[in-house]
Amino acid sequence: MKKYLTLIFLFFYFSVDAQSVNTYLDKIRNNPAKLTAFFSQMPKGGDLHHHYSGSVYAETFIKYVIEKDYFLNKQTLEVNNRKTSEDENWTKFSTLEKDGQLSEYKFRLLQKWSIKDYNQVSIPSDKQFFETFPNFSIASRNDVETGLLEIKKRAIDEHVSYIETTFFSPACGRTDDVSLQFDPKLQVVLKEKNVTHCQAILDTVYGELIKKDIISCADNFSANTITKTHSSLHIDDDLFTMRYQTYTVRTFEATEVFKRLLSAFDAASKNPLIVGVNILSPENNDIAMRDYWLHMQMFRYLHMKYPGVKYSMHAGELTLGLVKPEELNWHINAAVFDAGASRIGHGVDMPYETNSYALMNYMKKKGIAVEINLSSNEFILKVKEGRHPVTLYKEFQVPIVISSDDAGVLRTNLTEQYVLLANRYPEFTYQDIKEIVYNSIKYSFIKEPDIKQKLTAKLDKDFIQFEKLILVTSKMEH
Repeated sequence: MKKYLTLIFLFFYFSVDAQSVNTYLDKIRNNPAKLTAFFSQMPKGGDLHHHYSGSVYAETFIKYVIEKDYFLNKQTLEVNNRKTSEDENWTKFSTLEKDGQLSEYKFRLLQKWSIKDYNQVSIPSDKQFFETFPNFSIASRNDVETGLLEIKKRAIDEHVSYIETTFFSPACGRTDDVSLQFDPKLQVVLKEKNVTHCQAILDTVYGELIKKDIISCADNFSANTITKTHSSLHIDDDLFTMRYQTYTVRTFEATEVFKRLLSAFDAASKNPLIVGVNILSPENNDIAMRDYWLHMQMFRYLHMKYPGVKYSMHAGELTLGLVKPEELNWHINAAVFDAGASRIGHGVDMPYETNSYALMNYMKKKGIAVEINLSSNEFILKVKEGRHPVTLYKEFQVPIVISSDDAGVLRTNLTEQYVLLANRYPEFTYQDIKEIVYNSIKYSFIKEPDIKQKLTAKLDKDFIQFEKLILVTSKMEH
């Protein structure tokens, strides 16, 4: 009886705490500085829609290429570890420093390798965003250790205890003969939209790719790129845990997309550190749009081969004006019903989707969470405030997680995403936001139950301390 009364007291005490915190949050909703202080200290659980290379700040990559004394093309701002031509514009960073020009070019690289000082005029915002990645790939691929440790440190400073980052994908050998044989056949089946015929062709392609040693390539990637790197850096500790998604790229021809997806699924099926699979690159790319149905069929096929592998899919990262209206009404539907996605990344075109109410009810029923990326959607798609479907998802009780996407390129962090949510959408109470934080662990792809339990217990403890802090703060203001 005594234990029962203690539980009632604790429930009442923490409910009172949460209500008081909600009152304080409502009081500061229109003050971004106070919101930033509030959310900087709030435990945030996990960041589930996160890209390694896009999350490292450009300053880190620039420091790397300068220390390596790479070559810079002063006209194009291309960076390379060797001269690619006799063009007189190519010069070493050490020469720039000697000539007193290093600061100028560091600043110009910062603008090219991120959205810093973007003027809304020079080029489209989506082009500015996506073109940053190849520009700094020489650093993001060669200085992985520094990047991952920077991400970890920033996460701990922000009270983020888990990151599920999209990292690299297996770099398997060329399979041109398979592509030449099957790409035309897959284009024919694409026009037919015949699921049975498509699955049969994919089964044949699968058999041909298996003969090409794709599996050993995936095993090598798993052991050397993931496990070795993760272990050597001691990423996991009492304060922080990281897991990885691997992926395919949707802008290649069909057989290459499938090959990369197969190696990704196989790697994820064997390594507890690789918790999921994704599909990347601009959704409105010509090939990505043309082959979207095929890509969904590939996920469907590989789900049957690897039923234990979970996958999140960039789907519905589209808006009116970016593509034709008829292309806005089926991508999330296809990702959910055809491909069987475990989570949806972005989901911005939901208001345009055919039978969107039924689709969201299904997502609620099946626990298919949507990864909301407010800064990313605002910059790339120009979708913000009332045009963003986040409140629509809330109304239909679709599980929501708040994520940062590419914080380095976007010059933001996870804290800012919660500031935007609270400031722009007063429908989200403190209790709603707290549930979103817990969702980031609940709907993560972490394979080990004990890790999920540990992270959830840490959230419990951290929220108690946070709510006590806010109660003291709110009393001081009276």
